[in-house]
Amino acid sequence: MSKLGNLGARLHRGEISYDFIGHRKLWYGISILITITAILGLAVRGLNMGIDFQGGAVFTTPKTSVSVSQAEDYAKQTSGHDAVVQKLGNGTLRIQIAGMDTKQSDQIKTDLAKDFKVDPEKIAADLVGPSWGDQIANKAWQGLAIFMVLVVIYLAIAFEWRMAIAALVALIHDITITVGIYALVGFEVTPGTVIGLLTILGYSLYDTVVVFDSLKEQTKDITKQNRWTYSDIANRSINGTLVRSINTTVVALLPVAGLLFIGGGFLGAGTLNDISLSLFVGLAAGAYSSIFIATPLVADLKEREPAMQALRKRVLAKRAQGSVEEETADAPFVSDDEPDDDTAHAVVGPRTQPASRGRGRGRPSGKRR
Repeated sequence: MSKLGNLGARLHRGEISYDFIGHRKLWYGISILITITAILGLAVRGLNMGIDFQGGAVFTTPKTSVSVSQAEDYAKQTSGHDAVVQKLGNGTLRIQIAGMDTKQSDQIKTDLAKDFKVDPEKIAADLVGPSWGDQIANKAWQGLAIFMVLVVIYLAIAFEWRMAIAALVALIHDITITVGIYALVGFEVTPGTVIGLLTILGYSLYDTVVVFDSLKEQTKDITKQNRWTYSDIANRSINGTLVRSINTTVVALLPVAGLLFIGGGFLGAGTLNDISLSLFVGLAAGAYSSIFIATPLVADLKEREPAMQALRKRVLAKRAQGSVEEETADAPFVSDDEPDDDTAHAVVGPRTQPASRGRGRGRPSGKRR
């Protein structure tokens, strides 16, 4: 068995563990810091919305020797806006300029034809109106809201409302981080981005439900024992599924990283960035939130229940009593009886009686007189 597999088996059996729940304040602090950074990036820089959301024009040129950087300069000079230029496989260029109306697009088309030294009729122009972009944006937000509501309802029925709240907080955490990264990096937000976002929310939810299912199974009749608190069992659930979560996340991230860094970065296929960045950031954030946010938050909410508080008191009292007994057991035993000269006491472990040579408790072995 591999070292990672052996580690996973030992974690699952509870032979070793890491106290995730005990360090939950640290994880909360890290998440709050990341979330604040994402919100600041969103507030300062904003999102680079594609033409599908805010309207604009898409120009497709004939085959040309003009480079992508030159085309970006031409488009910016003629329109006054930043442009997204992509080189297609047949040598043509696709130029996206947001915020254009019909009159502006006609003038830009003419100017681009002069810069590219081609006939204006050979440049295809597709116009997306701002009203269409608003409809697309509204539908995206509606789909996201419906997804969230259905998630909460399902988890409340399948598990309990505390787990539903924890999962919702984790999903909002993942969305905020992903959107903040888009704002900081400046990648364009397209319908592909929305698809990627919904995909990673489903993945994050799956990872969280795996831990919740283990937690639900292990906490049946929890109040009938005095050995483990709810937080103890929650920590065991995280450790038991930890290697599984890491494996699934790494396997999922590898192809997405290939799309993002090789396809979008090295090969220059910019259209892949729309979906691959949201998938990459979302998958990593989802794995983090399922381990460090969702389950610790459930433990926090459950520990507020009177029954769980009473259980914690019993468990801690029993552990304290066990520690006292352990200390007493480790102390050397010395008999209070006064032995004869030929009797020797043995200083051994707990509850060990004095050892004598053929005699009992300092009395002769003969008959009483």
